[in-house]
Amino acid sequence: MDPGEVGAFLGAARTIVLCTIGPDGVPDPVPMWFMVQGDVLWMRTYAKSQKVRNIERDSRVSLLAETGDRYVELRGVQLTGPLEVNTDIDQICKVFAELMVKYEGLDRQFIADTMRAYRQTAQKQVALACRWTDPTWQVVSWDHRKQVGGR
Repeated sequence: MDPGEVGAFLGAARTIVLCTIGPDGVPDPVPMWFMVQGDVLWMRTYAKSQKVRNIERDSRVSLLAETGDRYVELRGVQLTGPLEVNTDIDQICKVFAELMVKYEGLDRQFIADTMRAYRQTAQKQVALACRWTDPTWQVVSWDHRKQVGGR
């Protein structure tokens, strides 16, 4: 996929698997809700979670989003690079509100109210930023629909 197709695919994907490196060196994959804002893929989680401890120790991660039920329908994007931990409360609240729009159907008119209401909870959380268009990230994608006979 070209960068535009990758961005569109990520924008439409529902869940992404975040794979960090555990304390024993073994990959630690977890499914995550996420949102895309420009060229940044954002997630949020509790600051004391194992995934955050893993990222603080070694920021190298892999992210995987995929779809398709049959071989000729398979599409996916794998992102590999240094994930950023962001502790800015406003950003954490924004990510949370946008996740509520995407996954829970929150009406966009309530984003500001949701951000205000979430501030106290956000104190215990972090936002995770994947700047996937940055050269420090590797993007691998596939779209089997493009193969001969795939359509």
